Amino acid sequence: MVKIRLKRMGAKKSPFYRIVVADSRAPRDGRFIEEIGTYDPRENPAVVKLDIEKYEGWIKNGAQPTDTVRDLRRKLG
Repeated sequence: MVKIRLKRMGAKKSPFYRIVVADSRAPRDGRFIEEIGTYDPRENPAVVKLDIEKYEGWIKNGAQPTDTVRDLRRKLG
């Protein structure tokens, strides 16, 4: 199964995330198929950049977003 999820980047106590499409069996920070956006929770307000066209395309192909990614997408409108 293909999932749209967050990949943690950044230093200790300075998280930065990439929104990626990955096989559900791959490790959280491991191999992924495609990067479709970023999320920086350290900014005020948090900064979310997401390629909506790629996101919707993956959803149409059967990819399942995690709860966090689904909430981030909702915030974008």
